Amino acid sequence: MGNNVLRLEHCTMQFGGVVAVDNFSMEVNRDEIVALIGPNGAGKTTAFNFVTGVYEPTNGRVFFHDELLVANKPSGKMKKLYKGDPKEICDQVVRKTPDQITKLGIARTFQNIRLFKQLTVFENVLIAKHMHMKAGLFSSVLHLNWNEEKQMRQEALELLEMQNLAGVKDEIASSLPYGKQRHLEIARALATNPTLLLLDEPAAGMNPQETDELSAFIKKTKEDFHLTVFLIEHHMDLVMEKIAEGLPAAIQNDQRVIQAYLGVEADA
Repeated sequence: MGNNVLRLEHCTMQFGGVVAVDNFSMEVNRDEIVALIGPNGAGKTTAFNFVTGVYEPTNGRVFFHDELLVANKPSGKMKKLYKGDPKEICDQVVRKTPDQITKLGIARTFQNIRLFKQLTVFENVLIAKHMHMKAGLFSSVLHLNWNEEKQMRQEALELLEMQNLAGVKDEIASSLPYGKQRHLEIARALATNPTLLLLDEPAAGMNPQETDELSAFIKKTKEDFHLTVFLIEHHMDLVMEKIAEGLPAAIQNDQRVIQAYLGVEADA
């Protein structure tokens, strides 16, 4: 298996005449933490949505460990409406569903926390463990899968202990402080046994102290679970190490700052 974990090739997402993502290509390599930054409305969450199968891109390909997850090309009325580069039209159509993509090893969180709010912390994680359940409906109804269920419950508890949530395992999810709910959402994503974790604005709504704690939490989780992390974030303190120090005028003209925020011109 190569170093490349996620690869997007010429992905465009167009809603009618509105282009949300235009000819987007990128790579995420093994063991990296990669951040996708940009203003509201730039199409960042849309990109997450077609990586995870929630949307089908209007055009383009998504690969996970070199396996083609999603591929699409303009069809029907979109053939005439399409505003993307005609030279980059995809020649394939491949559509994996979100559950199939999750089973392959991609998990995500959402900008707006989406927990099972009336269930306990433990139940939220246990439900995610069922993603890889081997027993069928018949076995489950007759409780013939007792050993498998016992194993999943043990693994869920161990995961909560690793995430410092075991002490609140019987609490209703919606009763947790906001920061803890974020941690729980990440723990639930980890319960699906991912190798790639997608975090959509994990620090949204957090104060500076909570953001610092979350940053340390993400780094530790990455190391503990041997993850590659791809995240969307507006909090620059979460996604960037300090690259320059000085008075404002000097910082504005620092070439490293310019490159970090504005990018560099590609070689001709």
